[in-house]
Amino acid sequence: MAKKEQNNEVLEPQTDIEVAAMQEEGVMAVAEEETQSPQTDTEMEMSIPDAGPDTESEPKAAAVPKKTARRKKKAEEQPEAVLEEEIEAKKKPERGRASIKPIQIISIDEKRSVETEADRERNDLIDLMESLRAGKILAGTIQGVERTSDNRSMAVIYHGAFKVVIPAEETVIPPDDYRDQDPADVLHYLLTKRLGAEVDFIIKGIDKDANVAVASRLDAMKAKRKQYYFGTDRDGNNLLFSGQCAEARVVSVIRAGIFVDIFGVEVYIPLRELSYQRIMNAAEYFRPGQRILVKILELDRSDRNNIKVTASVKQSAENPYEKALRRYVVDNRYVGTVSMVDTNGVFVALDGGVDCLCSYPKRGRPPRGARVTVRILGISHETNRIWGAITHIATPN
Repeated sequence: MAKKEQNNEVLEPQTDIEVAAMQEEGVMAVAEEETQSPQTDTEMEMSIPDAGPDTESEPKAAAVPKKTARRKKKAEEQPEAVLEEEIEAKKKPERGRASIKPIQIISIDEKRSVETEADRERNDLIDLMESLRAGKILAGTIQGVERTSDNRSMAVIYHGAFKVVIPAEETVIPPDDYRDQDPADVLHYLLTKRLGAEVDFIIKGIDKDANVAVASRLDAMKAKRKQYYFGTDRDGNNLLFSGQCAEARVVSVIRAGIFVDIFGVEVYIPLRELSYQRIMNAAEYFRPGQRILVKILELDRSDRNNIKVTASVKQSAENPYEKALRRYVVDNRYVGTVSMVDTNGVFVALDGGVDCLCSYPKRGRPPRGARVTVRILGISHETNRIWGAITHIATPN
């Protein structure tokens, strides 16, 4: 503390007493003995400590210049009121550095229900600490993808005031074949396709000072698989099995299908299993972070480390053709919207979620999204098929 006060005096010398103290150690002590004035706590704080046993203090005291002696005498002659003002001025910086007491909050009920910023930050830290110590699974949305100077990518998740980073190799399952591409570029691409996805993770390390944590998604997926694919209910039955419907999270979307996370297993679902209607681009109907209902078609858990699951989105709901086909009558006309055009013909989405396959009209192929009138030519309830012919194409405004 004495050293700290000495540094402050060097930066801001205000009085002749302070200048004399900087030039010579022990001068204040000599001055106080000659004046025989009682030394207050503040004066003791202002004084410079005596030199140690290895310091040659006596020769320095003998070599005090006359100018310093005159300043010492001048300091002795100063009125006590002036000295007290200087002491009070020196106290002010010390008071400014005192710790601020926390604000006391009066709650309406016995237990305060409104959270402060400090409460939220403390709760966030508790969650991370529980995940680190006990392996608690946390969930969050991938809000960013960062790339380091050494070409490593990582997913970024914000858990309150804490930034959680997950390395790419701990976020996505690496492909079996990189197809002669740089593995770092492939992993970075897979991460960017998962922006906005909701994923599970387990904390592996925390830097409290920087509010940064490191996590692993693959460890959380492994824990989820153990819990749901090998766990049983009270009757000893598996929690997940073939033919069961389950909630899934969309983690990635491409044109030809979607990737969903079904309790720790990433499953690819192609276009034909997304809807009973014809769709050409899955990105028009699905997005990362979306929760959907799927039906587990097949489940192979013979290899504990490589569980295989096939699933379907459209089969999780009732087939609309069974009811919708009853609405339509052959040789009658109905309106619909062109959903797809391919080599087979023009598919028109009718009310009720069914597609009617029509031949190409003579006036040219209508674009997707066009409103058309269809005359029903035939209906097959056995194969859930309906076909017809386009008789009118609405002119866009």
